[in-house]
Amino acid sequence: MADLKLSACIEMIFNNVPEFVDRIDRVAQCGLPAFEFWGWHGKNLTAIRERADKLGLTIAAMGCDSSGALVDPDNTDAWVAGARESIAQAKEFRVPTVIVTTGNEMAIPREKQHAAIVAGLKGAAPGAEAQGINLVLEPLNILVDHRGYYLSTSTEGFEILREVGSPRVKLLYDIYHQQITEGNLIQTITRNIDLIGHFHLADVPGRHEPGTGEINYVSIFRAIASTSYGGFVGLEFAPTGDHAAALASTRKIAGL
Repeated sequence: MADLKLSACIEMIFNNVPEFVDRIDRVAQCGLPAFEFWGWHGKNLTAIRERADKLGLTIAAMGCDSSGALVDPDNTDAWVAGARESIAQAKEFRVPTVIVTTGNEMAIPREKQHAAIVAGLKGAAPGAEAQGINLVLEPLNILVDHRGYYLSTSTEGFEILREVGSPRVKLLYDIYHQQITEGNLIQTITRNIDLIGHFHLADVPGRHEPGTGEINYVSIFRAIASTSYGGFVGLEFAPTGDHAAALASTRKIAGL
């Protein structure tokens, strides 16, 4: 059985707090053990780490800032170099997980783009393995939020991971995006839990907190807890009202 560990994405939650590091205080006040954010370029990682340590919080994940698109076969070397830099930053600032996106689909055969993703992740995998950092590849929905993005299905995502074949390269399973794209959430999660390194969630429609839409998050949380999953579940939603109240209601749905 897994212990559910929630992480607040402070790009969306408490984004009404102007000073980025002060959002970390709000997460701690709400009783969550962790937080995460998107790209690290332009952020004061030293200040973020110091505030997290002061409050006893984990930095669960951050984005992979790399050069160009992973999906571009002509960009693999540059992408790998940027990924290695992100891995080094994650190691230095004790961030266990780095979030990888593919970039938008190009006007070349999909199999070439698929192969480029595999090549890039294979190139970055040895560094991730050596540093003990997880790279998590994220499919996004292309119907509502990310039109043109290459990787929309978890099915292809899992295929890519099996081709890469690294214990440090896994999937970021975003429950919100996959409900829009393919549904069948619980079965997909439980059958592939060994390949999932991080979760994101929001409800559908609207990308708000659990309980505002159609997803049965009581069952989703129960399903994740029934597995051996040991990572974090990232709360990446736009609160409908008070942000602290949205976190409190989510914790209640999760049974925490």
